[in-house]
Amino acid sequence: MRLCCLPIFLWLLFSVRDRGAAAWLLGGLGATDWIDGWVARRFNQQSSFGAVFDPAVDRGLFIVALIAILIDNSVPMWFGLAVLIREITVASAMLIATAFGMQRFAVNIWGKRYTFLMMFAVPLILLGEADGAGAVWVTRGGWICAIPALVVSYLTALNYVPQISQHLRSGRALRRG
Repeated sequence: MRLCCLPIFLWLLFSVRDRGAAAWLLGGLGATDWIDGWVARRFNQQSSFGAVFDPAVDRGLFIVALIAILIDNSVPMWFGLAVLIREITVASAMLIATAFGMQRFAVNIWGKRYTFLMMFAVPLILLGEADGAGAVWVTRGGWICAIPALVVSYLTALNYVPQISQHLRSGRALRRG
């Protein structure tokens, strides 16, 4: 369902030119991602398909939304590129390692915290650009989430390097064995 909302987000941002509505939709999509994961775990509705599809959709949504916000000039170029470089690098490393036999492994708690913070930061920064009441405070709140999220994102990316290597070795050993 979140994936189907991407065209609506783009329409709100570029056709209607309503940054506020686009920000609220993006924030809602981030919140429903957390709710969806909680429901799946709580009611034991997890599946192999969901374990792969959900994070892929989330990352795809996030990357497209961030590119759109960059095009709209609603976020500084340095920040948008820093987030995109991290996201694309980690996603590419995971895809390549999986193609070479890596066993899947769970995202660590810091990766979840980074995502949680970033899912608040980006919509808040976009909402602050809508120039509504309290825009300055909304923008500040976005940056209070964004800077720690960016730091944690790069630290978790570095932490994934040995994990990818280890799970690649174990995945290949299972294939041979």
